[in-house]
Amino acid sequence: MSDLNKLGLAEARDALRKGETTSVELTKACLSAIDKADALNAFVHKTPEIALERAAAADARLQQGDAPAMCGLPVGIKDLFCTKGVASQAASKILEGFVPEYESTVSQQLADNGAVMLGKLNMDEFAMGSSNETSTYGNAVSPWRRRGNDDAPLTPGGSSGGSAAAVAADLCLAATGTDTGGSIRQPAAFTGTVGIKPTYGRCSRWGVVAFASSLDQAGPMTKSVRDAAIMLEAMSGHDPKDSTSADLAVPNFEAMLTGDIRGKKIGIPKEYHMEGMPAEIEKLWAEGTAMLNAAGAEIVDISLPHTKYALPAYYVIAPAEASSNLARYDGVRYGNRATLEAGDGITEMYEKTRAQGFGDEVQRRVMVGTYVLSAGFYDAYYNRARRVRSLIKQDFENVFAAGVDAILTPATPSAAFGLGEMSDADPVAMYLLDVFTVTVNLAGLPGIALPAGLDSQGLPLGLQLIGRPWEEGDLLNTAYALEQSTGFVAKPGKWW
Repeated sequence: MSDLNKLGLAEARDALRKGETTSVELTKACLSAIDKADALNAFVHKTPEIALERAAAADARLQQGDAPAMCGLPVGIKDLFCTKGVASQAASKILEGFVPEYESTVSQQLADNGAVMLGKLNMDEFAMGSSNETSTYGNAVSPWRRRGNDDAPLTPGGSSGGSAAAVAADLCLAATGTDTGGSIRQPAAFTGTVGIKPTYGRCSRWGVVAFASSLDQAGPMTKSVRDAAIMLEAMSGHDPKDSTSADLAVPNFEAMLTGDIRGKKIGIPKEYHMEGMPAEIEKLWAEGTAMLNAAGAEIVDISLPHTKYALPAYYVIAPAEASSNLARYDGVRYGNRATLEAGDGITEMYEKTRAQGFGDEVQRRVMVGTYVLSAGFYDAYYNRARRVRSLIKQDFENVFAAGVDAILTPATPSAAFGLGEMSDADPVAMYLLDVFTVTVNLAGLPGIALPAGLDSQGLPLGLQLIGRPWEEGDLLNTAYALEQSTGFVAKPGKWW
């Protein structure tokens, strides 16, 4: 078999079981692709020795005949996950040199399932960003290009930009991501890949560097919905080390992919018809609605009246939690410490370490978060945002109580934009990219983005499905039906 790195998880799993290839061969194909794709800057810490060692162990396990679904499959790990003995920086200078002595629960579960770690993937610093341009490693680059313009690099999205770029460019079979306000779904939509944010509490947060603890959730980024189902099962499960981890059985998500959605009610929220939304996005949304209807689903118009308050509420709550979580980075216990001058005390050490270690966007959000939590503003901003969050969650509960099984929306308000096009503009313009995704995090719901078409410049456009809490299986099946209908098979041209 040639081009083994181009396989998806399901295809590679089946090939391994049939003896058509080995994990070592799969892994070597991915490592070779990674080395040839340095221009994408997707992998920031390569771990070929670990990868080949785990691949050999996986082959031995496969020979014994009792290997789990992920056994022998090469994947990338977002730099937000702590990996024992491997640098884990959250793409921040302040964690330069930090090598954990422990493994995050999610990456450990993948390892226990036999998955092969190829290395650590680029991201926005502390997962704060929508374009991967806040990374201390420099930005990741999308493997896609506008039609006829190979000279204009595009963002792979953020914060899981390295994960999206690596999966889209076939550098790995799949990757882990995290989603606080859209950081799995937006880059998936930008790169023609599939990304699912599960229900809050489905995947453990233990060992994942915290951004906003009540919003962060790990999830897979893959080449297909079936692959997402396979990987999500391996990543999920109760973890006593995470107090927000749900003590629920993990279904066999892949077995639920029948493609039969007859009788399902799909809600179309009127509030997501945003003023100024590109006609291509509206058209794609209408086409996706028609496809689900043709597959037997009932389409119903719904209202989520507090949607318009989601972005401002999110950009109060997330920075507030970030300012608390990032207070631990002081140059004392681990990570980078600024060089001090004679006479500097502990206050100067804190100030210089954080000023030099945190990038502009992280500093911006920490300052906003500290402000909204300060005396005199706590009730005016933070508590009010929490009340709005409750109303947004109630909107979804009302819709699901009325019998709606899933909600269809655009994934992003545009296709991928050029690197540098928005980074120097008003940061609020970048925040608006999360307009379709943040509601899902605020309500703790599962959401999946999948590619559904190309825009006029040949770039991927994605649709988003939002599901009931804890019903990822139903959500994945609806996404599978939509995937079958769209027939999306486009891949980026090879330019790097």
